[in-house]
Amino acid sequence: MATRHLLPLPLIFRRLALNRPLTPLFSSNSTMTSPATKKVLIPIADGTEPMEAVITSDVLRRAGADVTVASVEKNLRVNASFGITLVADALVVDCEGSSFDLISLPGGMVGANRLRDCGVLESIVKKHVEKGGLYAAICAAPAGVLGSWGLLNGLKATCYPSVMDKFPSNVTKMESRVVVDGRVITSRGPGTAIEFALALVEQLYGKDKADEVGGFMVIRPRHGEEYTVNELNSVGWKYDNTPQILVPIANGSEEMEAIIIIDSLRRAKANVMVVSVEEKLQIVARWNTKIVADGLLDEASKLQFDLIVLPGGLPGAEAFSNSEKLVNLLKNQAESNKPYGAICASPAIVLEHHGLLKGKKATAFPPLCEKLTDLSESENRVLVDGNLITSRGPGTAMEFALGIVEKFFGREKALELAKTMVFV
Repeated sequence: MATRHLLPLPLIFRRLALNRPLTPLFSSNSTMTSPATKKVLIPIADGTEPMEAVITSDVLRRAGADVTVASVEKNLRVNASFGITLVADALVVDCEGSSFDLISLPGGMVGANRLRDCGVLESIVKKHVEKGGLYAAICAAPAGVLGSWGLLNGLKATCYPSVMDKFPSNVTKMESRVVVDGRVITSRGPGTAIEFALALVEQLYGKDKADEVGGFMVIRPRHGEEYTVNELNSVGWKYDNTPQILVPIANGSEEMEAIIIIDSLRRAKANVMVVSVEEKLQIVARWNTKIVADGLLDEASKLQFDLIVLPGGLPGAEAFSNSEKLVNLLKNQAESNKPYGAICASPAIVLEHHGLLKGKKATAFPPLCEKLTDLSESENRVLVDGNLITSRGPGTAMEFALGIVEKFFGREKALELAKTMVFV
């Protein structure tokens, strides 16, 4: 049995506060009042890192921001990295006359280059900065976009470790996970995206709101440390050549959980099939992210998988629970002693409801744990019990995905992936 690792629900997150004075955009006691809605622009492109784009929009929308995800391409549909297709809310060219409180750029090497080369976006961002607006970037975008546009001159900033040398000489390079310097916020990669997004919430709405949002998401209390998975009744997860993994999605699925799982497992070279349980390929997730699935559930029902894993979110989990075809797939998976898993609302709403946790220890989103028959191990962030893996919520999704990688490929491979994503 692996060492048990129980952590308290976090209410704080770490960021680097530099000496440059900050002007708060909203009172820090935002939980006591109704904060004014802040408008945020998140541009995306073909090759954008989907985790960074989706986590940022998800967290900001949780905080109450009015987020516009805008495509710099000619179409709303964007082919992000790792085979993930997102549908933007608008085109960047249609945002020229709008004003925003914050513009935040996701990374991804190809995506960052396409953002950099978009003249309309460059004009929007530069006018925004001239007016004193907040601006931010993560991963390849701080050096590759903001640096190349001359918007980091004389400032401290960070970016993805392998592109630090792309910063102009007049930028002070920092190795911190998140750097706030004046009106600009920068961060390192997909593994720091939640910290980055919460830093943006703090700048827009104050620390109380950031703590409130982060606590509800069950974020890590100590970012950057090596993750831990608690395992009971250890068995090997077998596969031939490449793990075949099914990830269903539905209207109301938690987009952060879904994208982190899909992105991370594809980085690990697993073959991940994303299917919609709706009648259409495109679903609208819990926080209004539009995701296009690879296929419909009918196509998957004829195939065999080494793992079926459910993201959470309501009403997405309820859609899973009401899908007879998906429930039958899960029951066949369990009866065949093949791995299956769920995170957030899905362990309680789907697995428990359909008898798929019988004789198993599991965890779930904290407010839903009362629906579990056995609560004895429910405080674990990630829990493996034989061929079952469960986890708590958006803030544990990366650990959950790495736990799956570890079961298929080993701890060394999982830690290598975690370092590549700057999670540890």
